[in-house]
Amino acid sequence: MPAATETTYREALQKSMFEEMDKNADIFLMGEDIGRYEGTFKVTKGFFPKYGTRRVVDTPITEAGFMGIATGAAMAGLRPIVEFMTMSFSILALDQIINHTAKIHYMSNGIVKCPIVIRGPGGAAKQLSAQHSHSLDGWYAHVPGLKVVAPATVQDVYGMLKTAIADDNPVVFYEHPRLYAMKGTLPDHEYSIPFGKAQILKEGKDISLVGYSLMSQINLAAAELLAKDGIDAEVVDIRSLLPLDTETIYRSVRKTHRAVVVYEDWKSGSFGSEIHSRISEDCFDDLDGPVGRVGGLNVPMPYSRVLELEAVTNEHHVVAAVRKLL
Repeated sequence: MPAATETTYREALQKSMFEEMDKNADIFLMGEDIGRYEGTFKVTKGFFPKYGTRRVVDTPITEAGFMGIATGAAMAGLRPIVEFMTMSFSILALDQIINHTAKIHYMSNGIVKCPIVIRGPGGAAKQLSAQHSHSLDGWYAHVPGLKVVAPATVQDVYGMLKTAIADDNPVVFYEHPRLYAMKGTLPDHEYSIPFGKAQILKEGKDISLVGYSLMSQINLAAAELLAKDGIDAEVVDIRSLLPLDTETIYRSVRKTHRAVVVYEDWKSGSFGSEIHSRISEDCFDDLDGPVGRVGGLNVPMPYSRVLELEAVTNEHHVVAAVRKLL
């Protein structure tokens, strides 16, 4: 068996970036408090002492400004990795990301490349309230010209960040703050994981639980609870939203004949709704019932911990949805 090392989701991100920055001097980091302070979630710990101010750029609180600088740098041949302190703050840079970063390759007739990784924590952590808890993955997956990924495991966050850094297209790399401390094992060799490939985290025969990022871990927890009632759930981890691997999703649904799509974003108008729609349209004859959908409440995220727990999707919500369908 090949050797493996236990590590956290956060450490896997660090390891992936260290290895790629050591190999390519064109890669640099940019963001608020990522240098001497080492980032709010400490993902950039150790980078400033090693690479200095030219490759670890502490920015002012000007998201639109440093996203524009990163886009220009990428157009000129560099490969920036932009960290948003929280992806909720990327809202301030939407004009740069959507109108420039995502479109310059198309509008230059393929002449200009824009290799940027836009990464940071997205989703509800713990009592960060309404302005810091957005799940914006579906917003970005709506935009042609971007690639959007949301890894749910230690192995995937390492390998998919490698792929993102090497890609000549802009990649929105979603990291859930509740995953940073999660532990897993990494092989003691470098590897990458291609985009556009979903995976089955748990085989099952009764119903397919479809999700990504933290929700894939929530689905695994729900599957354990359902197993106590004799319900054998299959867990499908999408991990790549754009491009999306519908083939793996459909294969699972055609096997179990039932599905619940699980996501943290507001239930209304989310990327989960898009997946729900595709399953309903393309697997209609294979389904034994309607496709279920579990999403966050359509409210601003409460600060109160009791209310926050009600607003955010958890495994008990998933179990209730499965029992309703079955």
